[in-house]
Amino acid sequence: MKIALLTNKLPYPPKDGGSIATLNMITGLSDAGHAITCLSLNTNKHRYPIEDIPASLSEKIRFIGVDCDSSIRPLKMLHNLLFSKVPYIAERFHSRAFSGRLKQLLEEEEFDIIQLEGPYLGHYIEQLRQESKAVISFRAHNVEHRIWERKAANEKGPLKRWYLQNMAKRLRNFELKVAQASNCLVSISPLDEKVFREMGVNKACITIPTGLEMSEYPSTLLPKEASIFFIGALDWLPNQEGLKWFLDQVLDSLRKDLPGITFHVAGRNAPPVFEKLLAKKEVIYHGEIEDAKTFMSTYRIMVAPLFTGSGIRIKILEAMALGRPVLTTPIGIEGIPARNNKELMVSEDPEIFKNQIIKLCQDENLAQGLVREGKNLIQENFDTFGLSTRITQFFKEQV
Repeated sequence: MKIALLTNKLPYPPKDGGSIATLNMITGLSDAGHAITCLSLNTNKHRYPIEDIPASLSEKIRFIGVDCDSSIRPLKMLHNLLFSKVPYIAERFHSRAFSGRLKQLLEEEEFDIIQLEGPYLGHYIEQLRQESKAVISFRAHNVEHRIWERKAANEKGPLKRWYLQNMAKRLRNFELKVAQASNCLVSISPLDEKVFREMGVNKACITIPTGLEMSEYPSTLLPKEASIFFIGALDWLPNQEGLKWFLDQVLDSLRKDLPGITFHVAGRNAPPVFEKLLAKKEVIYHGEIEDAKTFMSTYRIMVAPLFTGSGIRIKILEAMALGRPVLTTPIGIEGIPARNNKELMVSEDPEIFKNQIIKLCQDENLAQGLVREGKNLIQENFDTFGLSTRITQFFKEQV
């Protein structure tokens, strides 16, 4: 089959969950024998030269980038709030240049499947209907409006809470419109599929989580020294919120009970105020790193506290694949068929969270048990080859 994927950012380099999810899907589909084109908004925030994509990828997948400035502009945000029903976060990805390049692509060739990677590509559905006979697949990396609903619920300021609630309502309507206008839905977790069904989406649907190529995740010896790490984009509010909870509620008490433990944080675009907080808490901040796998393999335990979010936390999957014990919160485990104290540890109580870290630092048998069971879970549920086979069959049924 000939398959085109439309993305709101270039999925290379694969440094964040969304990029990893997209890149692993397109490489899996390519390896399954399909001809793949990836048309991306090459935004100013995540801009990357197409010519710098490694030949090992660009020779089997066609990447097309369209420059786009998706910066947040206060006046446009205010105008959107007063005069539009479209969520501003989605409006930023409505690009005439992208629409023009899409038109050119569709004039050049025909596709069997065109997949929208996330709801923000929904702006182009009407154009796709007019200019292509392809089946339109909507792949939901998250249920976006649930993230904003949770943000609103946790916000104490009344004005900001109102704005977040307004954004969540707009996003729900926008996501529903995109899902209903598509031919089929690809969700990333069973919980997300359930939410779309409850919203009234009755399209053909399959749940395909993010796949990992297990050969790229070799196990390494678990470090003996007491060390913990966090990795994630620090311009993403759920990561800021979860990390701040850990810094405020857990870290000081942990250091009293386990002197000498080190805490390492990696992530791009940390706001200056957040960098100051990390420095104040004497956290070893690595900033944006080139090799996430090496970073995760250097330290003993991943902590992934999350209180808002949707979809699947890909860095948790990667840490488990690399043989690292993971400690997260109930939101962090959503979409991952793992059990507390079996494949990882789960708590949102600060005292329990702290004590679980101490146990994983001191009890080698406990830590190795989580490592073994966690890696088995990833191999059984998230292997790229098996997932590519499933979605190929699903697409064949839709064409």
